[in-house]
Amino acid sequence: MTISVGDSIPQGTLKTMTAEGPQDLGTNDIFAGKKVLLFAVPGAFTPGCSITHMPGYVVNADKIKAAGVDTIACMAVNDVFVMDAWGKAQNAEEILMLADGMAEFTAALGLELDGSAFGLGTRSQRFALIAEDGVVTHLNVEPGPGVDVSSADTMMQLL
Repeated sequence: MTISVGDSIPQGTLKTMTAEGPQDLGTNDIFAGKKVLLFAVPGAFTPGCSITHMPGYVVNADKIKAAGVDTIACMAVNDVFVMDAWGKAQNAEEILMLADGMAEFTAALGLELDGSAFGLGTRSQRFALIAEDGVVTHLNVEPGPGVDVSSADTMMQLL
């Protein structure tokens, strides 16, 4: 079942890179007591994600935070090393890069994508959500290819 507006973010553990190396980060650590804009992509370094989706958030990070967002986070079903490298390649210093390597959190959200036709296996659908203190207030899932309802511009209109 797909998460919906009004639902609590499910418990889970993601990975992020720190100066000390990979670190587990629980969803409570990410969402509790904060306003979070989380966007998810099918894969780091893929064309739509690198050319359109991520750059919109990088360019608008200051405006998004000025609108009251505590954390902007990007998640993909990739390992923490790939997410770290992609974040650096995209100059995403203001974005928390989250790896869901086994797609467990993605599955808990009910937002898996079967990318096996492209040799990708299980991935995340392209989506963006806003959560306040761990409760989803907005959820935009892309209905097909492209970046529209989950773009930074669209999500900024909801803040």
